[in-house]
Amino acid sequence: MSEHDSDTIRTAVRERYAAIAEAGSSGCCAPARPVGGAGPAAEAGGCCGPTQPDPGRSARMGYTADDLAAVPEGANLGLGCGNPRAFAAMRPGETVVDLGSGAGFDAFLAAEAVGPEGRVIGVDMTPAMIEKARANARRAGRPQVEFRLGEIEALPVADASADVIISNCVINLSPDKARVFAEAFRVLKPGGRLAVSDVVATAELPPEVRTDLGLRSCCVGGAATIPELEALLAGAGFADVRIAPKDESRAFIREWAPGARAEDYVVSATIEAVKPRA
Repeated sequence: MSEHDSDTIRTAVRERYAAIAEAGSSGCCAPARPVGGAGPAAEAGGCCGPTQPDPGRSARMGYTADDLAAVPEGANLGLGCGNPRAFAAMRPGETVVDLGSGAGFDAFLAAEAVGPEGRVIGVDMTPAMIEKARANARRAGRPQVEFRLGEIEALPVADASADVIISNCVINLSPDKARVFAEAFRVLKPGGRLAVSDVVATAELPPEVRTDLGLRSCCVGGAATIPELEALLAGAGFADVRIAPKDESRAFIREWAPGARAEDYVVSATIEAVKPRA
């Protein structure tokens, strides 16, 4: 079973999240073939069926009832694996960049934290998500939130312009994580912070998981280990790297890809790092 090239992975991810944007909710994902057994391939990235965002699931990811009430209707698509706002320590007046901003859920929560004097820039590579996020911003009257079409490996954001970079279960989807962290480092001001919720691999991913496009686009097949992420962040220039896995996240990860045993291989984690001042 061969590895897929970067363009194939990005296409699979873009198609999945375009479908989610159009459906208005997330869904569980079917692996392209049964994990650990033979069988005919199903459509890669196929969803078991859309589900409405679940407040209980959001609570397990760290969101409060106040968080859910603060965002525009349609911004919460039930995606993510944590709550970056809970540990990003965003302050009024700061500029925040959200990598893989989707329909804007975390970007709008960041706007609540930085206030009217702050600024939030969401970046997403899926045109349908950008369209949805911009419509949500217009309806909510959030002029300090802007959404830009682009890839997180080549951010459409100026050098040294952000105080904080957040992301929620997106960097694992990238086939070039080293480039993502290099771009994050470029965009941050000296002293700026990276505050990411993402999945990390806690066991070696079997080849049938790593190469399955359905599982790759469902935040399982592209997970890196903690040592790999620490090396990538240090290589990009970051300091004070802290990665904290959350074993309790296995409960909701089990729902992502029924039958794939994703919870055996990945857990959610908080990933924090700082761009040195000198």
